[in-house]
Amino acid sequence: MPAYPDDRSAEITAALGALPSGTPVSEVARRLMDLFTSGDLEVGTRLPPERQLAATLGVGRSAVREALAALEILGIVDVRPGSGTYLRGTASELLPQTLRWGLLIGQKNTSELLELRSGLEIYVARLAAGRATTSDRKALQSSLERMRSGVGDLTSFARADLDFHNALAAAAGNDTLVDLLHVVRSLLQVYADRAVHDEAEARIAIDEHGAVFRAVEAGDPDAAASAMATHMATASERLAAAAG
Repeated sequence: MPAYPDDRSAEITAALGALPSGTPVSEVARRLMDLFTSGDLEVGTRLPPERQLAATLGVGRSAVREALAALEILGIVDVRPGSGTYLRGTASELLPQTLRWGLLIGQKNTSELLELRSGLEIYVARLAAGRATTSDRKALQSSLERMRSGVGDLTSFARADLDFHNALAAAAGNDTLVDLLHVVRSLLQVYADRAVHDEAEARIAIDEHGAVFRAVEAGDPDAAASAMATHMATASERLAAAAG
């Protein structure tokens, strides 16, 4: 394990300051990102606990949690359960990711982002079906099995769900496409929780992911794209309802 800089919680909270009442999650993420890309923090700096950040910013802990989750997907922070949240890169490394994020935030509404995500996920599934290796298929199967075993624990289920999509993207073999998809996913997570909300929805998602996996396993791009389109219709409807 690398050595992390000394605790700088007091310095970080002093630099953040309070946000206006009713500030949305996207603005919480902006404020955190401004600090992270200022160049004042070293790589590996541990951030203050969620509770302390929420009190400093004057927002709820859930807003801080969702903002950090989005920044983790972008690769800006590393959230380690039981340990804390750490800054992953230097200002020069983080700024390109910040710029990509900034190109979309505030300019694309949820409906447009859902359409973009659906198109990207469908194309990823098509590519993966034609390019997946034995290792890729094993990773997909492992994630699917974890989704099944985690149906009663929605937090574990959501992680396995995300791992399935990440494994599918890796199998597609197009890094630029994967980067864009990660940005879109993180933006949607800023606006609404992407996880399923009950066991019935989880079982529907398992069936839909299973159809995608079988198509990839069979090496059938058309079937994989069709199965992902079905899943995206269900997932987009759920997320749009949560965001509305």
